[in-house]
Amino acid sequence: MTERSPLREVTLVLPMAPDMELVASQAASALASFVGMSADRVDEVRMAVVEACINAFEHSHSEDRHVDITFRVWGEKGPDRLEIEVHDGGVGFSLADVEDPHIEKKIRSGRKRGWGLKIIQGLMDEVRILSGSRGTTVIMSKARGGGSQES
Repeated sequence: MTERSPLREVTLVLPMAPDMELVASQAASALASFVGMSADRVDEVRMAVVEACINAFEHSHSEDRHVDITFRVWGEKGPDRLEIEVHDGGVGFSLADVEDPHIEKKIRSGRKRGWGLKIIQGLMDEVRILSGSRGTTVIMSKARGGGSQES
């Protein structure tokens, strides 16, 4: 049995510095366009990547102060799915401890934040979150969808 390889793979190492999530969003946009996603789907991928990067920047407490992002394009007869891994080397967290945001509470609250994971899950087709003492990895993917499946 042969192991599949991605059609294309791009890796970025971004410092945790202002606006670096925009670099990741540009790469996401280019690769989602390469996959053949509609403009709306490209925007959804971009927004999910920005949210994942901002979460890593703000919550990881990573000592090395960088985020590793790997983009993989998958497909049998041509590109049809984009997978993105965003990894930080931070302290990790328990997913069970993350409170699901409720709009009613957020409206009344002084703190309107806390929507990042929910947004990512709503924008992408699949999302997995692996977190522990060696950091957090968000693995998300989105299929081309919406357009022609032929090359």
